[in-house]
Amino acid sequence: MKVNKNTILQFMLSMTIAIVSFSSCSKKSSSSSASRATGWDVSGKKVASNKVQTAGPGLVFVEGGTFTMGKVQDDVMHDWNNTPTQQHVQSFYMDETEVTNFMYLEYLDWMKKVFPPTEEKYKYIYAGASPDTLVWRNRLGYNETMTNNYLRHPAYANYPVVGVNWIQAVEFSKWRTNRVNEAILEKNGYLKKNAKTDEVDAESIFDTETYINSPTSAYGGKNEAIVLKRPQGRQTKGTEQKNVYAQRTSGIVLPEYRLPTEAEWEYAAAADVGQREYNIYKGQKKYPWSGSYTRSGKRQTKGDQLANFKQGNGDYGGIAGWSDDGADITNEVKKYPANDFGLYDMAGNVAEWVADVYRPIIDNEANDFNYFRGNMYTKNKIGKDGKIDIVTTDNIKYDTLSNGKIISRNFPGQIVQVPVDEQETYLRQNFDKSNNINYRDGDKQSSIYYNFGSSEANTDKKDEKNMYNSPKHNVTTDSLGRMVRKYDKSSKRTTLINDDVRVYKGGSWRDRAYWLDPAQRRYFPQDMATDYIGFRCAMSKVGPKSEKRKSARN
Repeated sequence: MKVNKNTILQFMLSMTIAIVSFSSCSKKSSSSSASRATGWDVSGKKVASNKVQTAGPGLVFVEGGTFTMGKVQDDVMHDWNNTPTQQHVQSFYMDETEVTNFMYLEYLDWMKKVFPPTEEKYKYIYAGASPDTLVWRNRLGYNETMTNNYLRHPAYANYPVVGVNWIQAVEFSKWRTNRVNEAILEKNGYLKKNAKTDEVDAESIFDTETYINSPTSAYGGKNEAIVLKRPQGRQTKGTEQKNVYAQRTSGIVLPEYRLPTEAEWEYAAAADVGQREYNIYKGQKKYPWSGSYTRSGKRQTKGDQLANFKQGNGDYGGIAGWSDDGADITNEVKKYPANDFGLYDMAGNVAEWVADVYRPIIDNEANDFNYFRGNMYTKNKIGKDGKIDIVTTDNIKYDTLSNGKIISRNFPGQIVQVPVDEQETYLRQNFDKSNNINYRDGDKQSSIYYNFGSSEANTDKKDEKNMYNSPKHNVTTDSLGRMVRKYDKSSKRTTLINDDVRVYKGGSWRDRAYWLDPAQRRYFPQDMATDYIGFRCAMSKVGPKSEKRKSARN
């Protein structure tokens, strides 16, 4: 049977076309611009996929995991304050060192420029942010040199800042978040160059959450002069230009800087990542370094102190010239070896504020994942016009602390926050009110008579039963602006613990080696400061637990 050559050629041509068409369709369906959900072309809505979070300035990565929280090696007091519990902490970032005087002065200089103390409506802001330099004074000691020089003299620039209370540390963290994200936006071409310094004033402050939630409200509504304009579509002559804003989906805006939780701080200080023995779960590490001694056992540095702490009565550094830890008060950061996470001074130098409200017991029955006590859930305030309410220079709120210090609790450009209400809490099992500090701790919800789901469960009444009967000092101002102090002299008070005391961790230059154990914990009023408590910031990690890139498994 003879076959027509034309027929064969036509058949081969049709097969070639079919193969090419199939290949083209296959490529199109697997194209990165096609939605895996619908197959639609979503190139115009493309999200920065698999974008890896970069560490913010000053931060190092801490890979999360499980550890024994509260395991104290030398528990000479047999205190229930450190009952061991097993916890799991998510990965996060933490400051390589404590916040230094130089870092804090950068904050103060910015505050002074934006909120001049000479203007009546801003007169409390700069003073409220300034550390208390009088913490160095002692009734029977001459410390005026530190009082006058420690914060500002360049010789102390890289020493940890002290005299900062917990509230001030939180406000510094918020300020740092905004300044870092503002610099990132400028670097990525969303803001005009140097706008963050040249255009700043009290009426046009950048706030990260405001920028993300309502970009046109950022910079006090003056963003037309600050946000870069870019042509839409092809850059042809006469193309209309529009402001372009970064969003969370852009993947470049960092999460907030904040104080670490107690669990995070203890996990990072212990650094069990460097100890791979079988008993790692038991938490056998006594210090942030391996071993049971405070002196180095390595040949090159044998005998050197590994931290800055009080070695005995009247001994804050050892004998001059030998057996010395190199400091009598605080010391410059990075003067002692880092732990296995690369963190410096997690023992000694200064103790550090953490985010948690203090309670003697860590309630691992309620939670053993990212443990934290102190949640105060809020939401953005929405005005009658349906838009978010922004703080202006006319509605800055001030608080008078128990010691009489006046501080600002919000700043222009921020979104006004209000407590969550029944709209968010109704029929929820995970939380039922805004203030969760006293959860399972002597409040009504801890009682067997508590009626879960009732309207009573959704309130934040101040008159709820409290387990801790602490003094209630009150400071107010009269009509003439004079301070009125009401000191609680009641003889019925049984404790100093209340909702305004915060945990601080780690030993300091004033402490014996006993307090260098990462599991040790103490508390101090959140509105008071000392010469031995500083702080460092942390940042949550988004995305995978590890920073190591792993190939996908088939």
